[in-house]
Amino acid sequence: MDIHQFRIDHKNGIRLSDFQTSMQDRPSDETLTEKLIPKSVDRLKELHWKLYAEAKKGVVVVLQALDAGGKDEAISYIFSNLNAQGLKTNAFQKPSDTEKKHDYLWRMHDLMPERGQVGILNRSYYEEVIAPRVHDLLGDEVIPDEANVWAVRYRQINDYEQYLKENGFEVIKFFFNVSKEVQRDRLLERLKDPKKNWEFSFSDVEERRHWDNYQSIFEDMLSNTSTSQAPWYILPADDDWYARYIVSSVMIDVLENIKPQFPTFTEDEQEKIDEAIKELESE
Repeated sequence: MDIHQFRIDHKNGIRLSDFQTSMQDRPSDETLTEKLIPKSVDRLKELHWKLYAEAKKGVVVVLQALDAGGKDEAISYIFSNLNAQGLKTNAFQKPSDTEKKHDYLWRMHDLMPERGQVGILNRSYYEEVIAPRVHDLLGDEVIPDEANVWAVRYRQINDYEQYLKENGFEVIKFFFNVSKEVQRDRLLERLKDPKKNWEFSFSDVEERRHWDNYQSIFEDMLSNTSTSQAPWYILPADDDWYARYIVSSVMIDVLENIKPQFPTFTEDEQEKIDEAIKELESE
């Protein structure tokens, strides 16, 4: 699979209609669940252990989608297999009263991973250029005195991601491109299946009424924040298992480029290790 067909790392203008929500030439779900995904998860776990042990670099993973787009499932089926100590998962919530008193990126610092960790942002600072536009939520918030606050925020976000990159944290962003029909079916399943009722929120239906507005804002966001240092990957999210396989494949590619290694002992340390081995074996 060529993961670069899903990668957007330029600012030439993006139309979501140019990206498929379902792929015809993809592997079957059986092949994905029984062969491809287990193999990719094993490789991802191996690389993640090295990243954690070396503790030199980190990875920030941004997951953005409408409700029922597939973010939670990607976390459950892919990222939950990784070493818990080297994983930091955050669900982005509405800002608290304290957070509202600061700039909109202020609260991100506590959500960022440490070196050696993969940090998962289930929704992210990108909400600050989505929801406020859909629902006109800026209000009296203190913002730059600019004619176009969204253009300013796009630039600030790009600068922030470059800052992370330059300080040893790769930024990888996944947009789950789900069709309106499939989202409807998934929401209906949550309503009709008692085991999935807990996943449903009445706000899901309310937000769906703004579908066209969301699509337009997503296109603007992707067009202005797709960069080489922090690329977006647009996933065919109607194919849930294939989308998860793409996520794992991209993560493997990122970690292989980092080339993490298990730490090794110096010559002096090795002498002490040899002595410790002899002591323990002689007991």
